[in-house]
Amino acid sequence: MIAFEVNDMACGHCVSTITKALKATDRDARVQIDLATHRVQVEPVSADANELAQAIRDAGYTPVPVDAVVGEPTTQNRRSCCDHGL
Repeated sequence: MIAFEVNDMACGHCVSTITKALKATDRDARVQIDLATHRVQVEPVSADANELAQAIRDAGYTPVPVDAVVGEPTTQNRRSCCDHGL
């Protein structure tokens, strides 16, 4: 399982956009997203962590590998796809 924290994911539309981006990269991947914790978990079939992270970035978000997350999430001056100030 590969996990990312995506702090600029703010709504159901964001979840849908990220899911579609990940599925476009690895059609058979299992994707689980918890909006409340900003956690995206992927069980890939054909993609690696770098490809998945790039798919999330290409969708307009900022993925941080969970093992790289230290301290409180940084949300200063960020906007989501729906222009929600975070």
